Amino acid sequence: MPRSSTDWALLYLRVSGCLLLLWVHGLPKLLNFSHELTVIEDPFHLGAVPTLSLAIFAEVLCPVPIILGVLTRLACLPILCVLLVSLVFVHPQWSVAEGQFAWLLLIIFVTLLIAGPGGLSVSNGLAGARATPAWLS
Repeated sequence: MPRSSTDWALLYLRVSGCLLLLWVHGLPKLLNFSHELTVIEDPFHLGAVPTLSLAIFAEVLCPVPIILGVLTRLACLPILCVLLVSLVFVHPQWSVAEGQFAWLLLIIFVTLLIAGPGGLSVSNGLAGARATPAWLS
């Protein structure tokens, strides 16, 4: 069965959005963990290690299933939480221009939360067979 332009668009959105998140935010936190512990904001007073660990979970681990198109909607939730915490609690003084990267990531991951992974995903079997319930994909 031929794939629609929507399937290709969602694949592009999943991969490009996740690679941006990984490259700009996730991998620098992971690779510079010790330094990041000294500079990470802790708006809920959980401690630097738990706060950084949650951010790494959202920005490094969650993009992997999204890229593959497995549990896409579920994996978007921690990313959206980190983005909202950043915009609402850590940087409430930011103008839209100052927070534009976070807003664009928010747009990308809310779109994926709404649309799901599309037809070109592991959860859709890449051959048309649905391996995961639609609400969970």
